[in-house]
Amino acid sequence: MAEQSPSGGVSRAGLIGISLGVLAAGAAAGVAIERLTVGRAMRRRAREELDAAAPFGSLRGKPRKVAADDGTELYVEVDEPERDGGPTVVFCHGYCLNQDGWHFQRAALRGALRTVFWDQRSHGRSERSRSFLGGEPASIDQLGADLRAVLDAVVPDGPVVLVGHSMGGMTVMALAAQHPELFAPGGRVAGVALVGTLAGDWDSVPLGLPALGAKVVKRVAPGVVRLLGRQVELVEATRRWGSDVAAVFYRRFSFGGKDVDPAVARFAEQLLDATPIDVVAEFYPAFSAHDKRAALAGLAGVPTLVLAGTKDLLTPPEYSEAIAAALPGARLVLVPDTGHLVMLERPGTVDRELAALLERAAAYAGTGPLPDAVRELAAEPESPAAD
Repeated sequence: MAEQSPSGGVSRAGLIGISLGVLAAGAAAGVAIERLTVGRAMRRRAREELDAAAPFGSLRGKPRKVAADDGTELYVEVDEPERDGGPTVVFCHGYCLNQDGWHFQRAALRGALRTVFWDQRSHGRSERSRSFLGGEPASIDQLGADLRAVLDAVVPDGPVVLVGHSMGGMTVMALAAQHPELFAPGGRVAGVALVGTLAGDWDSVPLGLPALGAKVVKRVAPGVVRLLGRQVELVEATRRWGSDVAAVFYRRFSFGGKDVDPAVARFAEQLLDATPIDVVAEFYPAFSAHDKRAALAGLAGVPTLVLAGTKDLLTPPEYSEAIAAALPGARLVLVPDTGHLVMLERPGTVDRELAALLERAAAYAGTGPLPDAVRELAAEPESPAAD
């Protein structure tokens, strides 16, 4: 049962546990009560200062609206390069995030290559899913069709590299299942990056809990998600009450190390906070139904990067290892002591690996050498200091 506030509403702790699919994980986190109650005013001032100073999520491109097959308007932004050449890079964000989660990668490639960022349906600036509001359940297959609509509208020709994090990686796999011709030799997809994602078997993810605890969470979470999704006004009205609890949950399930920049941690908190509880409820059931292991065969031969953090609790590294095992030619990178939001926690590593993938993709598609900025980024030495 969801925790109740003194007035009978659902507390922020319950909301965050569900929004990350990890109800009741606070006990496992071992968070001291005094940390959540002492110095609240100080923490609020610190958040305000971080919000005022941090540039994260400030990069903008040329806006477009793309209609999905059910009429839902998808919000897209395009960053044009200083000169033509190379593949177009399309970034697909994860569950409860939006396109701004790719802030560091956007900054690294800005002006060098044509890049496309879009908000998945019901997320960010995209319209709420019309089919879901009409009574049809959300699905990963639907997101794959949305990606195809974005490609048709914004990248109608030329080679493309698809980059997906978490649910975004699942979106890329769904596209591969629906349109294998795009990934076949001579097809338009010249490269794929699957970041912190899985191809199936979501229900077996332990979420950093003991086996019994994970089993209980997976059993009760769908029902509680549905309950919270029907109490939108009540839940949203109580969000400010538990901001300290929220920050603890966000950090535990977003990051793996203790050296995360406080401004980056705050940015992640803002991204996750911006997702309404009914959107959380809309997509959560889709993960249990997601199984695109058979579709991975369609990526064989396409330059592929599979990257994950070794301390990712939501899509643990063994699921990335399974994807790489199905794609013998893929490059597998497991980033030490890093969590689910690896592109924010270790941006230098992710930027470098993406640049190296883009070099392989350019050679695969025969587009010629990439701009110096991309080649220099790919050649940067591996160093934690770069992150």
